[in-house]
Amino acid sequence: MKKMMLVCAGLCMVLAFSSCKSKESAYRKAYEKAKAQEAENAMIQNNDENVAVVAPVQTVPATTTSSNVANANVRSENVSVVSGAGLKDYSVVVGSFSLKANAEGLQQTLRNAGYDAQIVYNAGMNMYRVVATTFVNKADAVRSRDQLQGTYKGAWLLYAK
Repeated sequence: MKKMMLVCAGLCMVLAFSSCKSKESAYRKAYEKAKAQEAENAMIQNNDENVAVVAPVQTVPATTTSSNVANANVRSENVSVVSGAGLKDYSVVVGSFSLKANAEGLQQTLRNAGYDAQIVYNAGMNMYRVVATTFVNKADAVRSRDQLQGTYKGAWLLYAK
């Protein structure tokens, strides 16, 4: 009886392993299907070469219409100058970083672009602010901020206490 069960189990295993074998015809069908799809893609690509080329879209810097100086938002913070000549009453901040090295990188980029960029530190928030321009009056600062927002979208006004 044990021999019979052992023979049946062996026969079942042989049948199970031999039925899982892939047939050559299945590989051939997949190969032919891939070749047909490749030929179809080549025909589509050849037809696309005859399509007219459209000119690329030109980007224009964004400008804000907040010409009303009286309503311009200004943040007031206690800051100390880390690098630069010093701040006037109103400054345009284009970047805020928790790491001084990141602030220095943006400062160098701004200096290469012709700005007298400065770094100030807000100890209460533990943030380094990168100031692109600084002015005595608010109207000049608002105009500068509006111009810088085309490149630095998050530019804002700072009133140094």
